[in-house]
Amino acid sequence: MINLAQTRKTIIKRALLLMVLISLFFLIFAGRVVYVQVAKEVKGQDLQAMAESRWTTTQTLHGERGTIFDRKGGALAEEVQSYTAFAVLDENYEEHVEEPEETAEKLAPLIDIEKKDLIDLLTREEVFQVELGPGSKYLTLSEKQEIEELELPGIHFRTEEQRYYPNQTFASHVLGYTERDMSEARMGLEKGLDERLSPTDGSLSYKRNVKGIPLFDKQEVLQEPIDGEDVYLTIDSNIQTALEQAMTEVEEEYEPNKMTAIVANAETGEILGMSNRPSFNPNEYESITNYTNYAISDRIEPGSTMKMFTLAAAIEEGVYNGEETYESGTYDIGSTTIGDHNNNKGWGEITYDEGLERSSNVAFAKLALEKLKPERLYNYLEAFGFRETTGIDLPNEANSSIAESSELDAAVTAFGQATAVTPIQMVKAATAIANDGEMVDPYIIDKIYNSSDQTYTYESAPESAGNPISKKTAAEVRKKLERVVTSENGTGRPFYIDGIDVAGKTGTAQISNPEGGGYISGHNQNIFSFMGMAPADDPSIIVYVAVDRPKLEGHEAGSAPVAAIFNPVMKQSLSYMNLTPQDVEDEDVYEEEGIEAKSYVDQSMNEAVHELEEFGLEPVVLGDGSTVVDQYPAEGEPLIIGEKVFLRTDGEVKMPDLGGWSLRDVKRMSDLLGLSLHHIGSGYVTDQSVEPGASVQKEGYVTVELNTPSQIRENQEEESVEQPSEEGQAEEETGEDIQRRD
Repeated sequence: MINLAQTRKTIIKRALLLMVLISLFFLIFAGRVVYVQVAKEVKGQDLQAMAESRWTTTQTLHGERGTIFDRKGGALAEEVQSYTAFAVLDENYEEHVEEPEETAEKLAPLIDIEKKDLIDLLTREEVFQVELGPGSKYLTLSEKQEIEELELPGIHFRTEEQRYYPNQTFASHVLGYTERDMSEARMGLEKGLDERLSPTDGSLSYKRNVKGIPLFDKQEVLQEPIDGEDVYLTIDSNIQTALEQAMTEVEEEYEPNKMTAIVANAETGEILGMSNRPSFNPNEYESITNYTNYAISDRIEPGSTMKMFTLAAAIEEGVYNGEETYESGTYDIGSTTIGDHNNNKGWGEITYDEGLERSSNVAFAKLALEKLKPERLYNYLEAFGFRETTGIDLPNEANSSIAESSELDAAVTAFGQATAVTPIQMVKAATAIANDGEMVDPYIIDKIYNSSDQTYTYESAPESAGNPISKKTAAEVRKKLERVVTSENGTGRPFYIDGIDVAGKTGTAQISNPEGGGYISGHNQNIFSFMGMAPADDPSIIVYVAVDRPKLEGHEAGSAPVAAIFNPVMKQSLSYMNLTPQDVEDEDVYEEEGIEAKSYVDQSMNEAVHELEEFGLEPVVLGDGSTVVDQYPAEGEPLIIGEKVFLRTDGEVKMPDLGGWSLRDVKRMSDLLGLSLHHIGSGYVTDQSVEPGASVQKEGYVTVELNTPSQIRENQEEESVEQPSEEGQAEEETGEDIQRRD
């Protein structure tokens, strides 16, 4: 018989247990819900972020890397759009590769790939699309268009940003380079200024439905990208181009071990040109063989170019008498004999001035030990900046190594051996001689511009580095260095330039043996150099050239390859700065072989402009017509990259803005238009009598006022002291524009 009471009790217990379990489950579930609501997290996953990702689209807005410009605003390194070709193979896609063999035959030559390898790529199975090899990446617009003209089914393109260097092998060690996709900066200013040049990407976020369509209330959030800052250099592209051309010709003819050259503004320290060999094309950085900017990172024994500073020290100290005589040939210092460069023969008893002209080592050893004394010599080396880096705004600058442990060290240091310095230290020290005793720091960055704020975040200014010698001493040194170039005994005679007074000093330096003590021996196993400045009475330009172990013919002197660089570059530099004398102003300066003017007369003005720009020339259109009726330079005349070519059209001529033009360019325009030209001052145009845009009548006249860069700066500094009115501010802005064109 069933015990009803016991059964009821069991049922009640089970019911209570079930209710407890249900209550416990409910409490746990409710707690979990509360936890999820508060923490918004499950198994470490952020639920809110997951929801946002499903309903929110975020697009990256690309920021552009800053551009590096030359002093006149020409782009030297810039971000450009490029294209990568790829092939779609999936037959379910409407635009897929239909004929792999035919496609490979036509496409392979355009993307630098073997036809067989391309066929292998285009016949892969079970893939939607394939990349087409390195040659299909970073194509230019014209290369993309050439492929598109083939009308090959299945070949598509995607757009990518690329770092591009439009001038190819041009100041390469100064600029450096980045990876093509700009993911990493590798050397030069690209690396040194990477933080300033690098952009910050932005983003655009908005709400959308499951199909990707923006919601009515899309809650758009925009974060603007920030472009990198733009950098303006002191490099003058006309001067740099002449320098690159000259060095390339010397490299091809003489095959030196290495070369370096620097062109500087003697008054300000601005670097107008800097180049090395071996060099490289930053667009093809895989082939780089030399990563060193010898101008700043390579210390060498300078040879006899150092004598100009020993001479300056002796004159400043009042211990130099140029008419005093000494016995040349050899000079004993303890157990060591120092000899002159003509196999220790010397030239008998000669004056110290003649010893300078002939570059006598004995003369300068005696000056160092008997006249100056070692302590004062080293004090002047320090005053000329040879004990510290110049501080130039380029990465990896090396410092000197001064030999000063004995009298012998002092003697040989005085004529450029034992002590090693960098080329940029030599140029900085030379500014004291060129600049009436005031030494200035070299620099290559002119200004840095932030396009987001539309402000200049950095603007350079010449900085004095002291006065190691007096104005009187500097003038006397220049006069004696000019004799090195003009005297019949002068070692600098190969650097004589007709119509230009050059002051300078040659150098033939021995090279330390990397395998042990002593120096490398053998025919022409030297570094040949020249440090020159012009015009000699008031130098504006300093050019330093050093050529390491060129292959010379038996009759050739080491100065030959050096002069082949120095002479055209100095002439070009003075010409573009409008500092050459009137009688040589219009002579041909350095031209690249094979570049000469062609006739554009009776051709379309637009076509002529396009062709000139492709050649790297600067067309100046005079007149609003559509056909060229006259031009300057005329057909057959030599041209250099960056030169202005004037095109006269068949329409009404209006006066261009001449601000920043050189006198030579104004003369050429005036001759072409039949105008009488009057000019006041020298340098670059800062004012003109006929306003820009005014009609020009034949047989009329125009007057221009010119100022040197230093005068322009002085005028701007004077104006900045005053509180300008609105009109004054406009004048200051005009002055800044002229300075930028300079």
